[in-house]
Amino acid sequence: MSVPNFDGRAALITAGATGIGFACAERIIEGGGRVLLCARREESLLSACKELGPAASYAVCDVSRPDDVAAAVESAVERFGGLHLAVNAAGMGNFGMIRDTPTEHFRDNLDLNLVGSFNCLKAEANAMAESGGGSIVNVSSEAGVLAHPGSSGYCVSKAALNMLTRCAADEFGELGIRVNAVIPSIVRTEMSTLLWSNDFARKAFLDLMAIPKVGEPADVAPIITFLLSEEAGWMTGQLIGVDGGTTIGHGPNLVPLFHELRDAARRDGEG
Repeated sequence: MSVPNFDGRAALITAGATGIGFACAERIIEGGGRVLLCARREESLLSACKELGPAASYAVCDVSRPDDVAAAVESAVERFGGLHLAVNAAGMGNFGMIRDTPTEHFRDNLDLNLVGSFNCLKAEANAMAESGGGSIVNVSSEAGVLAHPGSSGYCVSKAALNMLTRCAADEFGELGIRVNAVIPSIVRTEMSTLLWSNDFARKAFLDLMAIPKVGEPADVAPIITFLLSEEAGWMTGQLIGVDGGTTIGHGPNLVPLFHELRDAARRDGEG
């Protein structure tokens, strides 16, 4: 997919130092835009900005803290003269069956994945309204669409993020701000290392896909930057799967039974 034109456009990207966020930053800069990367670790931000060059800068930011988010957005506006684009990619997940999960672990998912995205949407939209409009993409997950046993907090937070995306799109449209979300499956990022590096976990994901492969950040970033661009100017409130077909959804695989019945009917016909 060709890189859209982002000349004169400024973007804020959470979790922008690695993974999907970093891949988006690369494409926005290639398209002529500038980016402010946000993450909690300054070391990773410094490394990312060094690799991306002078069009990139950073702000240390914990998206679960509204003051951090407001300061990061203000920094983007001061550096770039406005804010036009945003990618909300910060997220976390932890494992635990519902009966065994401490409430604070469940709440951690909501605080970062959902409330953190709310904090970002609020501050980004206020800045974009002053800049004449813009486009925001939230990074959700197939876990917001399909139940994952042992991941209730993550699933619930991402399902709520999907609805938050639609609510924000509905509210922000009059401001000239579009809001969409992407729904990736397993992607080779630092956060999901346990999933793609473990044979059992990797197979469990791939078995659900029509196109079975572990995704790369470069598989997701082009869809995000398309949604950010004017080429998607009539798209808002959409949840776009980038998942090898996982969220097509399928019931029990009865193909072997159908084949057995077909073969039995053929034998009866021949007899």
